[in-house]
Amino acid sequence: MKRFEKVYKQGTMEVTEIWVDTETGVNYVFHKDGYAGGFTPLLDKEGKTVVTHEAKTVRL
Repeated sequence: MKRFEKVYKQGTMEVTEIWVDTETGVNYVFHKDGYAGGFTPLLDKEGKTVVTHEAKTVRL
């Protein structure tokens, strides 16, 4: 099983993607432009991490 699943992609040269951690449900934004890129948690307007509720339950 894959840990991360790509759920959105926009662009070809300048790429923006949204990835979901299938274990925790946390959403991440990946942005690439040329040789530079970054991967960071996706935040809502209140600054809280966006979580997809259909994620698997995490066993601690």
